[in-house]
Amino acid sequence: MLFVFPFLIALVCSTAQAQTNSQKSEFKIITIIESVMPNDRGESRIIDSETVVDSVAYATYKTDGSKSRNKEIEREKLRLEKLDQIKLLELYDGIDVSFRNVASNDAMITSKINSMLKEGWSLTFVTTAIESDAGNDDYNGIVITRLFFSK
Repeated sequence: MLFVFPFLIALVCSTAQAQTNSQKSEFKIITIIESVMPNDRGESRIIDSETVVDSVAYATYKTDGSKSRNKEIEREKLRLEKLDQIKLLELYDGIDVSFRNVASNDAMITSKINSMLKEGWSLTFVTTAIESDAGNDDYNGIVITRLFFSK
């Protein structure tokens, strides 16, 4: 699983350029979730939220250290309905890493990045994380990458 990161990071970093222009005011996040589960038991996707949200409407504030309006905000209202999902292949094919699947995912991610660049977005920042038990027999987990675009 550790050698998956260099491929993903190399792909993203080779396309990324740090933007320091203070005039950029609009941001968009694309999330890539790659499942690390053998035998196609997981789901891997590129997720692009098409919904603009006002986060202030969902914020809770503590008034005296213990009271907040947290219970007023229902979880169902937080779930977005409009999003694009691009299917990716699982990193494992059977019991081992499939390099063909890694290359296919790289091509899909590159295509998404290129389409964002054509739409006038600049890749500003990339962050990656792993969720995994990492025990002796752990073959499950996810690699999550967030691409931050600005324009």
